[in-house]
Amino acid sequence: MKNYTITVNGVAYDVTVEEGGAGSAPVRAAAPVAAPKAAPAPAAAKPAAAAAGGIEVKASVPGKVFKVEASVGQAVKAGDNIVILEAMKMEIPVVAPEDGTVASINVGVGDAVESGELLASLN
Repeated sequence: MKNYTITVNGVAYDVTVEEGGAGSAPVRAAAPVAAPKAAPAPAAAKPAAAAAGGIEVKASVPGKVFKVEASVGQAVKAGDNIVILEAMKMEIPVVAPEDGTVASINVGVGDAVESGELLASLN
């Protein structure tokens, strides 16, 4: 006999399986037991650069940073290019969502980025 603990929809069951030679093994399940609690995920720390500016500029697609067109301290208008990403052999501009001043640039040319990753912040 072998004992297993199986969790179904957050409820843990202790199960005993008898080994049989004919391919049909009877299964006995005990009453549900409390599932072990998962450790809480640590709170994601906000990058220091994001704290530098209240407006976050994030990647809309995964790709590689092709060009950084803005610099820290530069005033930008809504729609101005901040970073150019390369994805699927296309250049995709990431623009300022509103008027402001560039507080930080969090990426460099050649960096691989994921969708939603913080690229820059504005004040």
